[in-house]
Amino acid sequence: MLRIAGLVWRTLKGYKPVMTGYRLLSTTAAIAILASGCAAQPMMRGGTSPSANPSAIIAAEIAFNRLAQEKGFRAAQQETGTKDAVVFLPQPTLLADALKLNEEPEATPKWQPHKAYMSCDGRTGVTTGAWQLPDGKTGYFTTVWQWQAKGKLPKYAPPSFLGKGEWKWVLDHGDALPAPLTAPEMIETRIASCKGQPNAPISAPPEGAKMKMGLSIDQSLNYTWIVMPDGQRTLIVRLWNGSDFDTVIANKVAAAPNG
Repeated sequence: MLRIAGLVWRTLKGYKPVMTGYRLLSTTAAIAILASGCAAQPMMRGGTSPSANPSAIIAAEIAFNRLAQEKGFRAAQQETGTKDAVVFLPQPTLLADALKLNEEPEATPKWQPHKAYMSCDGRTGVTTGAWQLPDGKTGYFTTVWQWQAKGKLPKYAPPSFLGKGEWKWVLDHGDALPAPLTAPEMIETRIASCKGQPNAPISAPPEGAKMKMGLSIDQSLNYTWIVMPDGQRTLIVRLWNGSDFDTVIANKVAAAPNG
């Protein structure tokens, strides 16, 4: 979502993107990195990393919502997103530019995470869930979070050590739904496997489309967004299972009404 563009920025927001600490790559750049054999951060030998804590991004998402209720949606976006965060209006737009183009929405959305996914190294995560507006409109959102380290890590810090820092979102997108999502009894969480050596899948974008792939540093989580000239958008999030990638989120947004 800018959580909800067009509707009040997804209908309100419609967008969100990515990065620092992980990589946001064009298809060409991603192919070049994989072809060159550029090494990803070493994976843990065990099944999970001690630093991978999905509850941390759940807390960040809840705090984002709380801040929006207290200070307004735009202020909350600016405070919780990175400088190079992306949203969709419906074309991909840097958050800084989007904030200049859009006024504060008349109604502030409320939202709740339903699921959270995290990379093996615990530095990149994705939340997805439901949003609501006071007028009854409802929909879903998907947010990509990245750990923003502050200061230098100890010289011999293990790969699992996060150090000082904070979570900020790098991509936010969503859409309206005809009926509200059913809230789960418990928020579902999943961490990428730390076994094996993942290699991000690469594909070419459709003709005329804008496309980017984001990778966690250890490549155990990746996501790809594709935006067509008419605003039609897809967002795919994949998580490493130890031998292959599972698609854990597949969002599709219809073309913008004004195409």
